[in-house]
Amino acid sequence: MSSASQFSLSNKVIVVTGGTGILGGSFVKAIAQAGGIPVILGRNAVVAEARAQEIIQNGGQALAIVADVLQETDLIKARDLILEKFGKIDGLVNGAGGNMPEGVVQPDADIFSMNLEGMRKVMELNLFGTILPTQVFGAVMVKNGGGSIVNISSVSSKQVITKVLGYSMGKAAVDCYNQWFAVEMANRHGDLIRMNAIMPGFFLTEQNRTLLTEPDGSYTSRGKLVIQNTPFKRFGHPEELVGALVFLLSDASKFVTGMQIGVDGGFTVFGGV
Repeated sequence: MSSASQFSLSNKVIVVTGGTGILGGSFVKAIAQAGGIPVILGRNAVVAEARAQEIIQNGGQALAIVADVLQETDLIKARDLILEKFGKIDGLVNGAGGNMPEGVVQPDADIFSMNLEGMRKVMELNLFGTILPTQVFGAVMVKNGGGSIVNISSVSSKQVITKVLGYSMGKAAVDCYNQWFAVEMANRHGDLIRMNAIMPGFFLTEQNRTLLTEPDGSYTSRGKLVIQNTPFKRFGHPEELVGALVFLLSDASKFVTGMQIGVDGGFTVFGGV
């Protein structure tokens, strides 16, 4: 196998949860460009369909499905639709997740009166929004010849990022799951299924844009702190995640499991001095 073909996703059917988000959009496009068939799962039907149609119009294959990753019945329906259309699933990108206002602790808040229900909601979205799709789609992958599962971690699982406690705990739990499940799958299924994670630094998304930038595009005080503590002195661009993604989904990573690839401009290794 040539080095180029190792990175090919030719004819691989890859489910992308959170496929209607900003980062999800770059994942979907990269999979199609590498020859894969992305299945775009999200709650926004208009965006999902538009992204699928763009790929189809460019000569590729894609499928848009409206689904909530916390609703197992949605995922089972999605699984059945995928198998009906393509007959297999080769990969899964657990891109759904993110933060919610209820999981944020403001600096002037009483730390002993936190919104615990809000924390639980954010943790559930990030952790069980990763576990449930893996349960549904991963089982198919085991039956039809194996494949790769890619989770999305965060630098907030490695370093304390103020305010975002619920999100940080959720992503730390995803890190634990990423390693544990990779080992358990290997113990049961050998090298048939592998699970790894990408750990993004700070990328502008719908959820954090107003926290990090002003309407005119300048940085907020929080945005300035992020830039100050990122050696590259900028935010990441969504397309800068796709090299790691394609590597982990492709045969180039066949002996890689339970790992994390950091794509953070040096944020997690910088001591601030």
